[in-house]
Amino acid sequence: MASRFLLLLLSLLLIGNCIEEDETTTIKTTMEQFSGYPAAADPCQEIHSIPVDSLALQQQIDELSTFSDSPAPSVTRILYSDNDVVARRFIKNLMGRAGLSVREDAVGNIFGRWEGSEPDAPAVSTGSHIDAIPYSGKYDGVVGVLGAIEAINVLKRSGFKPKRSLEVIMFTSEEPTRYGISCLGSRLLAGSVSLAKALTQTVDNANISFLDAAKSAGYAENEDFSSVFLDEKSYSAFVELHIEQGPILENEGISIGIVTAIAAPASIKVGFGGNGGHAGAVLMPQRNDAGLAAAELALAVEKHVLESGSVDTVGTVGILEVHPGAINSIPSRSHIEIDTRDIDEKRRNTVIEKVHESAVSISKRRGVDLLEFKIVNQDPPALSDDSVINAMESATQLLGLSHKKMISRAYHDSLFMARKAPMGMIFIPCYKGYSHKPEEYASPEDIANGVKVLALTLAKLSINS
Repeated sequence: MASRFLLLLLSLLLIGNCIEEDETTTIKTTMEQFSGYPAAADPCQEIHSIPVDSLALQQQIDELSTFSDSPAPSVTRILYSDNDVVARRFIKNLMGRAGLSVREDAVGNIFGRWEGSEPDAPAVSTGSHIDAIPYSGKYDGVVGVLGAIEAINVLKRSGFKPKRSLEVIMFTSEEPTRYGISCLGSRLLAGSVSLAKALTQTVDNANISFLDAAKSAGYAENEDFSSVFLDEKSYSAFVELHIEQGPILENEGISIGIVTAIAAPASIKVGFGGNGGHAGAVLMPQRNDAGLAAAELALAVEKHVLESGSVDTVGTVGILEVHPGAINSIPSRSHIEIDTRDIDEKRRNTVIEKVHESAVSISKRRGVDLLEFKIVNQDPPALSDDSVINAMESATQLLGLSHKKMISRAYHDSLFMARKAPMGMIFIPCYKGYSHKPEEYASPEDIANGVKVLALTLAKLSINS
């Protein structure tokens, strides 16, 4: 009887293959196709559509974007800033209105739980982040948080009752803007002992400690960040909804991207020390120019990446600074920061080794000191789990949405959640692939499609044992 009741509730998420489509996207299927359970009724029975409140969801996205340290249309929301604290309050309020029980951990990861009929079983989780780098857009991460809350609302409006609990997570500081640590909240959830220790000594560019900043926002009361670590059986699955941050889906006219792997990122800091001097008085043969050493290394990064033999290997020099920074002064010091990624960890690490060899060679040839070559992080790639991929594929097929399997070359909190649970990601198109800039945009229709796929995926993962 309980199984038939669950089937009836789940059927309210789907559209029977005998009814006409209306303005909302519909699903034409039978319960047997979707759930894997024997059909409890006529396979041609009519099943209701999934209502996504796109208007309310867009209003929430727009309102959240106003909590920003930069003027519209850009968004700047930095960890533990006043606007970040207000934005967190906004998210908690939405979770509460959705009927979720809300809690926070020592660094401000926010959890909203819908308890299932088997509350002791590992839950199915979803979520993303809401922090934003300076002068970025309003959709990165936000779609995965507000969209997740709306997916819960969809399921509730449809009458669905979860077997496994469903939990929405808003991760703290996915962006490395303030403390130079990407995916700070999810790294801790995944059990990073080194990060838990380092945070007690970490300061930002204004020399404000992480502890002081966290406490000012109402967190880190006991200064024990190991309390954030997840239990090994906390979650049975994690699914993240996200804009693609690339142009593939839009260019190919595809509605949904199903992520099969997340590229492995590594970050490197390099410093050179040379001899400064007057730009006119010191002749070229006598120079030990730290700035040119950094510039040559930047070109070496490009060379080694291109020589990897794979389009999946990428490298970026996003920061190059020289001292003293005057047009008529030879740089005496330089600082360069490198980001390199690949879905193949060994190939990525080979690039790092070659970059290091180049840094040593350049310093010797130019007569400058290699002051620093620090690998800040060197994370392994993550593969999506087949069970989650299958659930996402089933959802897109039932909705009649086109989909494509693809790789995520940007890192996400999913990269670290994969260490604790089977993981998957849902991509939706974004305008021209723009992200991390004010022009970032995803249409209400594409967002609604993503929410529907997420809702069905969560439902299937919740019911399956």
